[in-house]
Amino acid sequence: MTGLADATIEQVSALGAVTDMLGGIEQTISSLQAVRDGVLAVGSRLALQIADDADHPDKGDLSLRTVAAELATALRVSDRTVQRRMADAVWRVERFPLVWEAQGAGRISAGHARVICDAGEHLDDPADRDAYSAEMIGVAVTESPNRVARLARRIAEKYQACPIEERHETARKERGVWVKDRADGMAELGLLGPAALVHGAFDRLTQMAKTVQEQSVQAVQEQSDAEGSGDPRTLGQIRADLALDLLLTGAPAGHDTADGLLANLTASVSVTVPVMTLMGQGTTPAELNGCTPIDPVTARKLAGAAPGWDRILTHPITGALLTVDRYRPSSELKRHLRARDQRCRFPTCGYPPIDCDIDHHHDAALGGATTLGNLGHLCRRHHTLKHHSPWHVEPLTDGLYAWTSPTGRVYVDKPPPVNTVTFTEDDTPAPF
Repeated sequence: MTGLADATIEQVSALGAVTDMLGGIEQTISSLQAVRDGVLAVGSRLALQIADDADHPDKGDLSLRTVAAELATALRVSDRTVQRRMADAVWRVERFPLVWEAQGAGRISAGHARVICDAGEHLDDPADRDAYSAEMIGVAVTESPNRVARLARRIAEKYQACPIEERHETARKERGVWVKDRADGMAELGLLGPAALVHGAFDRLTQMAKTVQEQSVQAVQEQSDAEGSGDPRTLGQIRADLALDLLLTGAPAGHDTADGLLANLTASVSVTVPVMTLMGQGTTPAELNGCTPIDPVTARKLAGAAPGWDRILTHPITGALLTVDRYRPSSELKRHLRARDQRCRFPTCGYPPIDCDIDHHHDAALGGATTLGNLGHLCRRHHTLKHHSPWHVEPLTDGLYAWTSPTGRVYVDKPPPVNTVTFTEDDTPAPF
């Protein structure tokens, strides 16, 4: 075992002190950032008040520029930057006061506040925003921003008055492609489109890139009869090269195999659809890859074209995962784990199951059973950390995992709730 296995008691104690100190510093920084937002919001309000008193025809734009210039010169930054920060601060402070106050109190970080506000951007009713904010703050005090962001999009849908079908139709009008020049002879190509199509395209590129890597390693080993690393490019670099191949030639011409293996790969995305939504009787949005709400029309089309479904059964009240089955049985345990975990099970990590290993918490070589209670998804980084450092994980009940750090701190990771529909006794549908 490497890492801190050979550390002395004094060194572990020092690490604990550094961890406490860093936590306190981050809390202070987040609080001060909230204070700064409050001051910028006051500056914006002051500019608008001056404009109202003078009855300016430009509705305060010149006053805002004037105040921004005053603050910017004092801070030695661009006045355009300050004016943009003022607008952002007013938006956060006035539309999401509970989130701003929680950040100011040090309960959540600026990163948490940003993802909560971004996910609730389209909530128009103040009461809905407050209810949404209170619910998300309760989650954010124990989870990382990337995990909060996924759940926030789901929770925001509960408070959204406008159906997702209408919002999706409006959002589709913004689809497009753009290019942005970068330094050193590089450029950036961006694309905005329907989530199901974009995620599918990314998944196909990922499958192709992994196939290229595997074939490259195999070719090196066959030629040298020894271990070899093969293609020196990273997965991201191969994705980029393949994307350009496909866009310029219509096929992965520069990287395909003699048998056309890459061209035959198809995209794979995971869609969770509440059964009542699938039947057209519910409004709870479906979710793409466990994190992105999509409209029911798209979800039903994907479900209708799918060769097989994973059926995820959840408790009607608590939403707890009960079981996963399929008409054509194959790898039920893996599907159950994917449905339960939805991402790497190390605290704060958000890697999806497709990029993770299925790990035996108690080593199979030492008698650990291949059962639901002894398995969990870990990305390669945290899989390595678990096996080659003093970090230790212990499975608890209900899919909970208790991680113990080298300094003795215990962090309990729980799987995110499964997208489901809750029925009361009065509106429970008849069996079908």
